[in-house]
Amino acid sequence: MSESGHSQPGMYGQGRRRRRRRGDRDAGPPGQNLSGPSRDREYQPRERRDGSEDPPGPLIQKTPIILAKPPGERAKPSQNAPASGAPVLEKPIMLMKARDDGGKPGTPPEAAAQPSGPGPSKMEKEGQRPTQPVYQIQNRGMGASASSSAVDPMVGQSKLLPPEKMKHSIKLVDDQMNWCDSAMEYLRDQTDMLVVGVIGLQGAGKSTIMSLLSANTPEEDQRGYVFKAQTQEIKERGGNQSTGIDFFITQERVIFLDTQPMLSPSILDHLINNDRKLPPEYNLPHTYVEMQSLQIAAFLFTVCHVVIVVQDWFTDLNLYKFLQTAEMLKPSTPSASHDSTGSSGNDDGAEYYPHIVFLQNKARRDDFCPRNLKNMHKVVDKLMAHSHLKYKGTMSMLDCNIFPGLGQEYLATEVNMFLLPVQENDGEDNLTKAGSGTYPLFSLLPGYRGHPAFSTMVSKLRSQILAMPRCQLSHTILTEKNWFHYAARIWDGVKKSSALSEYSRLLC
Repeated sequence: MSESGHSQPGMYGQGRRRRRRRGDRDAGPPGQNLSGPSRDREYQPRERRDGSEDPPGPLIQKTPIILAKPPGERAKPSQNAPASGAPVLEKPIMLMKARDDGGKPGTPPEAAAQPSGPGPSKMEKEGQRPTQPVYQIQNRGMGASASSSAVDPMVGQSKLLPPEKMKHSIKLVDDQMNWCDSAMEYLRDQTDMLVVGVIGLQGAGKSTIMSLLSANTPEEDQRGYVFKAQTQEIKERGGNQSTGIDFFITQERVIFLDTQPMLSPSILDHLINNDRKLPPEYNLPHTYVEMQSLQIAAFLFTVCHVVIVVQDWFTDLNLYKFLQTAEMLKPSTPSASHDSTGSSGNDDGAEYYPHIVFLQNKARRDDFCPRNLKNMHKVVDKLMAHSHLKYKGTMSMLDCNIFPGLGQEYLATEVNMFLLPVQENDGEDNLTKAGSGTYPLFSLLPGYRGHPAFSTMVSKLRSQILAMPRCQLSHTILTEKNWFHYAARIWDGVKKSSALSEYSRLLC
């Protein structure tokens, strides 16, 4: 305030300064008071916004001039450094880029990230900050030309997605006994897998059981099963549905292998009636059919963790002789796993033998009698006494609570056996038949069958199969892709096996 009490222009409070425009010039010599007595105060250096301080120097009486940009130009990056003081560094922008194998280690990331062009735009110079992180995946082992260009983010995200779900089975071995490579695209580089194969006679229900264990339920239509079952027309003319070996892998990384029927009379009839040419090493059609069955069985004994033997009646002695013959003709496979638990023979650890499960399909009510069940276990134990296959100790029907009144000591010689009843429709028909002529309370209860429902038995069987031990199939731990190549070599070796050729000459 002046002596007259009026405010003078240019007078401000303590610590406040007036921003001066660029075009203004000094109106007088240094030290001259132009705005009032408040301008004669000593100037105290203060810290700048960018963290730097004014350079030390003598105190001046001149009114300080502060150069500032208009608000519209503050957001733009500064092109030239200020004349006084250290250069102001902008906040760096990090750009994710695939590593270039041929680039120099001293190249700054800004130089590598800027595209070559006459005049880069504003967005190219500042860089676009994504709101969400984008993961770029670069395959190792690619050349410098492939790694120089950035990987498409959509391609990178697709590689992080779960593997594609199979909707139906594909061929691993066709009807001409040739190896197929179509299953390779569904396999991954991971080792936690379980390989389950199945063998059995014609019409025993192999494809239906494998479909129920893999991806289907008993309530679904059989025409939509992943492994095609026999149609009514094929059953009437006594034909077979499956040929060669079919492949299917689940989201839980369980590989199921469905095979053509062993010792199939329909395949033999097809060879005879169609005048199909046989390989030169086979003279008779029945010899060729038997050798095909032995090749498939020996192949499964080498590349599978679990092999299911499906029977629809008890018991076929020819099938047990066939299993022992396939075991003898099995190719030699060294294994690093020395686990001999569950095998009744003298397993020296040099050969790999899978776990074998005897599945009694279409079992009757009398088969679920504890006395008959005990007799079946004794018979199988006697027939497989000299086998190296792990046929006992890894599956138990008593653990499934199917026979709640029986203890573990009831089956002293319990083998890997499971019983499945005849598949029925657990619907209103059974409830109506059970409740006819009874009180309303009992009409809601199903009739006595002597065993749990078919869907319950399938669920218990699936739990037992997936809980099987997963031993090493070879001397090294195999991934899914390595297993595929390993199985291809085994199949080629089985087809060219000298033991099988010698056995075929003995049959002729």
